[in-house]
Amino acid sequence: MALETDLLIDRRRLKRQAGFWRAAFVLGALLVAGLAWGGHLSKDLLGGDYVARLPLKGTITDDERLLRRLHEAREDDRIRAVLVVIDSPGGTVAGGEGLHRAISALRAAGKPVVAVMGATAASAGYMVALPAERIFAREATLTGSIGVILQSFEVSDLMGRLGLRAESLTSGPLKDQPSPFRPLTEEGRAALSAVVRDMYDQFVAMVVAGRRMPEAEVRRLADGRVMTGRQAVAAGLVDAIGGETEARRWLAETHAVPEALDTRDIDPRSTAERAFSLASSRFWQAGMSALRAEGWWPGTMLPR
Repeated sequence: MALETDLLIDRRRLKRQAGFWRAAFVLGALLVAGLAWGGHLSKDLLGGDYVARLPLKGTITDDERLLRRLHEAREDDRIRAVLVVIDSPGGTVAGGEGLHRAISALRAAGKPVVAVMGATAASAGYMVALPAERIFAREATLTGSIGVILQSFEVSDLMGRLGLRAESLTSGPLKDQPSPFRPLTEEGRAALSAVVRDMYDQFVAMVVAGRRMPEAEVRRLADGRVMTGRQAVAAGLVDAIGGETEARRWLAETHAVPEALDTRDIDPRSTAERAFSLASSRFWQAGMSALRAEGWWPGTMLPR
């Protein structure tokens, strides 16, 4: 009787091991396929129409991979609309400009674009909302901050007290402006102010075009001030109070995009990277399940 019990236990163990390796083989095959396709998965495998969701969190910088994905989204006829979901205190002017252009191109391609602001959507975070057909914000969202800032620090007095001195060899008088080792010259201050002013004018032009407001009114608001979402609605910088639910309802009412339609995030990673991430996760889960079934636990690797 004991022999039959042992055989039954061994048989179950072998079945579990066989199931684990079958799953590993399937996941490996999916990984290889993802690597082979390299970003060109069949549309049939990815499903039907959907609403693309572009999450923008943290500092906004120039991201070529994300811009490439947005270019691909422009050509994807399954995308019925785009939600730009922002929670960002700002970033670089160039990063905001790149996303502004890419989102504008999505709208020019016939995709309805709606921006939804979270806790913060200021400076470059506000800039990337401007191409949207409609902008939603929470009442307490911090937004606005229309302007450009260039900061540096200067420690020449401290270095003098410590008996330190920096030497710079430059090809011209403005090459080391600004420098932490000496004060700005009047010439350097004027040159850098011109750069900041030009970037500021570009930002103002985006607001004028995106919000269809008179330039004089935009410049009155574009003094760097931060507003709440409620203040921004009153000032004309935001259209309405709400979140993703209200944005989806507006898309349904104005563009006949069903509220129940699937939403998928725009992921800057390549198909191969996404396939590898998914396969790795599934393989790890399958491995842990097999170890637990055998009575082994990670960390101790001792039987229960």
